[in-house]
Amino acid sequence: MTTSKTDPAIESHPRQSLPAGLYIVATPIGNLGDITMRAADILARCDVIACEDTRVTGRLLAHLGIATRMQRYDDHADEARRARLLARARNEAVALVSDAGTPLISDPGYRLVREARDGGIAITSIPGACAAIAGLTLAGLPNDRFCFAGFLPVKDKARRDVLRGLSQVPATLIFYETAPRLVRALAALRELWPEREIAVAREITKLHEECRSGSASELAAHYTAHPPRGEIVLMVGPPLSQDAKDAGDPDALLREALRETSPSKAAARVAKATGLDRQTLYARAVELKAP
Repeated sequence: MTTSKTDPAIESHPRQSLPAGLYIVATPIGNLGDITMRAADILARCDVIACEDTRVTGRLLAHLGIATRMQRYDDHADEARRARLLARARNEAVALVSDAGTPLISDPGYRLVREARDGGIAITSIPGACAAIAGLTLAGLPNDRFCFAGFLPVKDKARRDVLRGLSQVPATLIFYETAPRLVRALAALRELWPEREIAVAREITKLHEECRSGSASELAAHYTAHPPRGEIVLMVGPPLSQDAKDAGDPDALLREALRETSPSKAAARVAKATGLDRQTLYARAVELKAP
């Protein structure tokens, strides 16, 4: 009979305690099957789990058959609660989770990790699901460079100011957005960047996962008629490079746009940037795209 060696990084040791410290544990963003073996092992063996909502994390623990004690830690946690948690992490294993995904990515935990580092407390990251990265892989937008900008502000003027500040970033922009605010966010994008390709990913990893792309105007019309549900990743393709704009050559502009999108969308983008006829540009884009 042959036996295989188990990787010690994921082997479960129910009766072996973890070294003291802070463990940053990524949890699923929807499908509970996305929990990693290592994350489940850490949650089972730590002394306490610091979480945003004990009901949400409790459902995950019940699914895994884990009974580790939980302690609430969210954006409203005061300094005293943070200090108590850090004191525990000096002598016990404290796991930090958010309601979904990777802690600290638009979720609580920055101050806790910062003070743990300053205090010489051991910190271990257990990677896993992240909605921003999952959305980017679905969108078909350029992904060699991207900028994650978190949640857009709620108020219209503040939202526009943030977007204007990002207008020249030569990368795909990634935002988190809530379903009730999506159409307003798309309206702001339509006003500022009508020519850019936008992608909306929602319900990622769940039964009704969707990733829809188009112009801000097209997407605003769709989601006005079909109000979305669930958490949303909103992505914006990069602007045309300044070199291409300065060249003033429609072919150069089309070639650059075609590296990122279809002939029809490339034509719309260049038409907006130059004022040239969209149909003429589309016909030329098809020629340029042909092998």
